[in-house]
Amino acid sequence: MDKKFEKISEFKLSDMSAEYYIDKERNIAGISLVPDTEKKQSENRRVSVQSLVQLKILGDRYPGQYFGGLSMKYSESAEKMKYSHQKSETSPDGIVVKTYLKDDRGTECVHILSHREGESFIKVGTELINNSDKTITLEMISSFSFFNISPYTDGAGTMNLYRARSRWSGEGRLVKELFEDLRLEDDWTYFNSNNLRFGQVGSMPVKGYFPFMLIEDSENGIIWGVQMGIGSSWQMEVTRGDDGACISGGIADREFGHWMRKVAPGERFVTPEAVISVVEGGVADITHRLLSAQEAALDVPECEEELPVIFNEYCTTWGNPSHENIAEILQKIKNRGIDYFVIDCGWFKQGDDVPWDRSMGDYEPSEKLFPGGIDRTVSLIKENGMRAGIWFEIENVGERSRAYEEMRDCMLTRDGQTLTTVNRRFWDMTNPKTKEYLERKVTGFLKEHDFDYIKVDYNETIGIGCDNEHSLGEGLRLNINAAAEFFRQMRREIPGLIIENCASGGNRLEPMFMSLSSMASFSDAHECAEIPIIAANLHRLILPRQSQIWCVIRKSDSTKRIAYSVAATFLGRMCLSGDVTGLDEEQWETIDTGIAFYKKAVPVIKSGRSYIYENRSASDRHPTGWQCVIRDGEDMTLAVIHTFEGKHDNIKIPLGKHKRIDSVYPGNADVCAEGGYLIIRSAEEFSGTGVILRD
Repeated sequence: MDKKFEKISEFKLSDMSAEYYIDKERNIAGISLVPDTEKKQSENRRVSVQSLVQLKILGDRYPGQYFGGLSMKYSESAEKMKYSHQKSETSPDGIVVKTYLKDDRGTECVHILSHREGESFIKVGTELINNSDKTITLEMISSFSFFNISPYTDGAGTMNLYRARSRWSGEGRLVKELFEDLRLEDDWTYFNSNNLRFGQVGSMPVKGYFPFMLIEDSENGIIWGVQMGIGSSWQMEVTRGDDGACISGGIADREFGHWMRKVAPGERFVTPEAVISVVEGGVADITHRLLSAQEAALDVPECEEELPVIFNEYCTTWGNPSHENIAEILQKIKNRGIDYFVIDCGWFKQGDDVPWDRSMGDYEPSEKLFPGGIDRTVSLIKENGMRAGIWFEIENVGERSRAYEEMRDCMLTRDGQTLTTVNRRFWDMTNPKTKEYLERKVTGFLKEHDFDYIKVDYNETIGIGCDNEHSLGEGLRLNINAAAEFFRQMRREIPGLIIENCASGGNRLEPMFMSLSSMASFSDAHECAEIPIIAANLHRLILPRQSQIWCVIRKSDSTKRIAYSVAATFLGRMCLSGDVTGLDEEQWETIDTGIAFYKKAVPVIKSGRSYIYENRSASDRHPTGWQCVIRDGEDMTLAVIHTFEGKHDNIKIPLGKHKRIDSVYPGNADVCAEGGYLIIRSAEEFSGTGVILRD
């Protein structure tokens, strides 16, 4: 590193070190995160310190280097933020490091790094304080900004970016790309910074990408990881103007997310936190570290500790639940180890001509579907030994509800017009009148009818944002934060409430909403061949104990097909649905033994480390080949194998800690453990197998 750089401080954080540097000529402070390693940092690299806080204030010069429209980093605002001082506070629990930056007009930024003893990640965020006598307007501010990645390599073709791509019913696909392919090489003059800015705009924060990225130095086997908890528009960036990369991110900025924020004199603005880690290892090692941050934030009712089995009637009644058909279902599923029964959408329909997805918002149980009142149905569920759950779409309003027009003053607007999509509007969750209405219609309803569980669905996105004194993007952020507070308020009002996070399946699988929920619907891929592929993807992004995986059984299913579906649920939480009233004894035997296997595997699903092995085609929808997820735990290892199209003999998978086969599902699976490998000697295409191994 250039001699004009000086190390301010260094903090040992478990097996990582945070190194703070200052560019003495510019008085700019930056931060680098490195692992404990015997590898030496290169002395031949040309690297510039980049500020640990990136921001853009309205009126300051925008960045040059052809960045207009591509990035708002490296603006005059960031260059004006000079290093002031640093404070660290230690306690038996850990350390908090605060780095203070100030400009000459009274704007102060505090970069906050926190780390708890024994944790394998750090948290970072930024607090901005306006100490001037004038309001300032932010156009961008970072939650995190780290430079000098990777300090160990001089070579070309050694740096990779991993991102988790996502779409409806196709969540969490990990994509690996070379820096060269992304045009992130330095140029011949070191004059121009190259960048990649990506993220998600709207209220479905994982609709295109998860707020997650990994940077890998493949030459040295070192990998950095970042994950953010944010339910509204967000962005991440990789920039490269020299031999080191800089990674940064936070709220989606003015260019990317239509976001600006006024900060009045004396006011503070605090960014969302980011979780960051680095390790000498691979993808499985760094994602396990990021997931440990989600584990630390987990707060679930005591009844969730055994990862109970769920039955959701949606793929049985397809939006037409009634007391009559629920009673019929209960007769077939009682005494089978199913713990929760969820009444899904449609319970509020006021007529056969009104679809459920156009009538939510009034939330009055249908007298036709529940002629004795919904209390009668709840009582029946509990009499059959299950906790009762019910579906709501809290934040959206259907066009056929009364509330759609009668409470229009409580809906979000854009450009002064009520924000309307094909058949939905959106509650203004910051409006006190909205809060009072939803407390009565949702929280009050759950209390009155003694529900234990709420499935909170979300089936449309707000898009770029909504009217607000600051900006469309800030309107969106505040509305989503108010929705998150409603989740918290429900938990306060109903201690022990089980909350399922759903957004057309998996469009809200990010750490903030996951921390407010017991579990989440992993996807809307209800009956697809790719279910185990999606479920495996999510092992890198959310805790398996929170990943609720659909197992939809049809009366036409063979026992092989049933085992394929049941085995997929071993990759997370088991959620059953389908034609349960029409199954024969052999089909039920396959399900019952699967439930028993799942319950035996709960300890390692709940707490373990995942490794994904696969030899399959690029297509998720039409897969060929095979996949195996090894879940290593303290007392057992779980292997979940799925084959797809093609012939499958003698598949060999490296075993984890435990080598002796204890249990196999289904019982006719042809597997053995030899020489440190799990061997599938022969398997038909589209088969599913679970194996528990012990010492």
